[in-house]
Amino acid sequence: MKTTLIQTAVILSILASPLAIAADDHKHEEHVSQGPNGGHVIRSKAGFTIEVTVDKERKARVIFLDKENKAVALGGQSITGIAGERSAPTKLAFAAGEDADANVLISDNALPSGAHIPMILSIQTAPDANAVTERFELHLH
Repeated sequence: MKTTLIQTAVILSILASPLAIAADDHKHEEHVSQGPNGGHVIRSKAGFTIEVTVDKERKARVIFLDKENKAVALGGQSITGIAGERSAPTKLAFAAGEDADANVLISDNALPSGAHIPMILSIQTAPDANAVTERFELHLH
């Protein structure tokens, strides 16, 4: 009897594991926040927040946000990065836009094709600050 109960418990735990993992993944997806421009928001442990969007030319656009999700004026912030798969990475350098995009850092190269793009950004919030690395997957759907 005891053996049957243990076997049943083991079988139930094995069957429930994928459901628990799926539920956890689903919960994670619900917590992905969307920025004021519909982009991917990254709240860095270093104390800053950025929003990453993509324009019609597939260039990445990064905006620094304050606590109210409003754009912060660019000062000495700089970003470099890599996008895409390791086998064919696209290097990115960012420069400030002009006029209406004066507070936006725009990538020099277009992002690789696909709807889910792995990205690694190296972000400096000031010229003398240490770079912070942020890794994420940008979902373009």
